[in-house]
Amino acid sequence: MRRAIELAKTAEGHTSPNPLVGCVVVKEGRIISEACHERYGEFHAERNALTRCQEDTTGADLYVTLEPCCHYGKTPPCTEIIIEKGIKRVYVGSLDSNPLVAGEGIRILREHGIEVITGILEEECLKMNEIFFHFITHRTPFVAVKYAMTLDGKIAAYTGDSKWITNEQTREHVHYLRKKYTGIMVGINTVICDNPVLNCRIAEGVDPVRIILDAGLSIPLEGSNIIATAARIRTMVFYNTCNEDEALLAKKEALCRRAVEVIGIENADDAAKIDIQSLMRILGERNIDSVLVEGGSEVNASVLSAGVVNKVYAYIAPKLIMGREARTPVGGQGIAKMADALFLKEITVSQLTGGDILVEGRM
Repeated sequence: MRRAIELAKTAEGHTSPNPLVGCVVVKEGRIISEACHERYGEFHAERNALTRCQEDTTGADLYVTLEPCCHYGKTPPCTEIIIEKGIKRVYVGSLDSNPLVAGEGIRILREHGIEVITGILEEECLKMNEIFFHFITHRTPFVAVKYAMTLDGKIAAYTGDSKWITNEQTREHVHYLRKKYTGIMVGINTVICDNPVLNCRIAEGVDPVRIILDAGLSIPLEGSNIIATAARIRTMVFYNTCNEDEALLAKKEALCRRAVEVIGIENADDAAKIDIQSLMRILGERNIDSVLVEGGSEVNASVLSAGVVNKVYAYIAPKLIMGREARTPVGGQGIAKMADALFLKEITVSQLTGGDILVEGRM
């Protein structure tokens, strides 16, 4: 099963909104075939492993990180080929919460005389597919907030200078997150001040869908790296329909001509902000199963206040820059009482190459 998990993770960034799945086929103590679900829309791990196997699989054991599917979708059900190939035993990491499966795959295999053992490294298998399980249950994206700060809790100096808080190795580590998450979200201030590309710059990386919160459609048409690359990297800009006037609609048309998806959301309570709950519903409808929020302090505050955040990645550099006017990772009005603070659980702390520290936790 550990080998199946390793195989599954090799496809990270390519299977969304499907899960990561690995499969290993064992006969007489030998691995005779192994594979993973490589790309969304292509064959699943079990079918890849069994069709590519060069040996007779009759009586073999099959290890798979997720319950085999039993329905026709973009590909045939995996239960069919497991039965057809004469597999004797199936070891399953985690059950599938997809309503189209949800225990049916295991039931069908057992009805055909195949022994099924479940819960093998279940916790690791569940964690690997936390995005999939959230999305298939809620139909809204799994949301992670990522920020880098100094040891005294600053994301920029009092002058606004922020390059660079973390070291080069840590910044490369962030690009693995950009590969993992389907979308990346920032606010318009980040776009204007930093002029980022928001792509994934590692080998075999996958560029995330860029999601820009821009209530008044003030993103510049010229000189913006986001607009200049919109034809090759999917880009979505959300604005507040309360701000619609002739100039805004003209800007919307100009952005659309540059391959930008421009989507309006009404937020009558605050013309300067996007309604986060509505935003998440729209992203879910467009099969954006996960979002990495790399916005500034106000965007971080918006998603945390809206209660949509599932995970936090806090990169901490061993630096002190001081300054009462220096910005902190999360802005907004804040919480009035310490007793009401938002808590993280399942905390992990890692020291990265070069001395920076990464703290991860679930909300």
